Amino acid sequence: MSVDKQSLLSAARAAAEQAYAPYSQFRVGAALAFADGSMLTAANVENASYGLSLCAETIAVAKAMTDGKRGGLVAIALSGPDVDLISPCGRCRQVLLELAALDGSDPVVWGEGSAGIREWRLSQLLPDGFTA
Repeated sequence: MSVDKQSLLSAARAAAEQAYAPYSQFRVGAALAFADGSMLTAANVENASYGLSLCAETIAVAKAMTDGKRGGLVAIALSGPDVDLISPCGRCRQVLLELAALDGSDPVVWGEGSAGIREWRLSQLLPDGFTA
């Protein structure tokens, strides 16, 4: 399945506008594309107790799982308009891998910040990640 990179990045940009980031001002939006043509988005949600904050990617994966998505992840787009470059943090890389590993996919990851767009495969960002 071919995913339109610009559409997915646009969805991530729109999601970033909904971020709740009153402490860091670090807004992040995530968009996930699936093999069945569906897409979902999420934004980060901070908490005064930083350890309780939730990254956009983690929320997106939780939404996917609660919607019954078990694999089929083909692309991930992140937008961080407040930074030069963005990629998933280590925790999010593992959370994304859990979803991708359900069917052995290796989704493309696009990260967009003020310095432009970077592209990776999830396996490049998290080699030898934990799987079942």
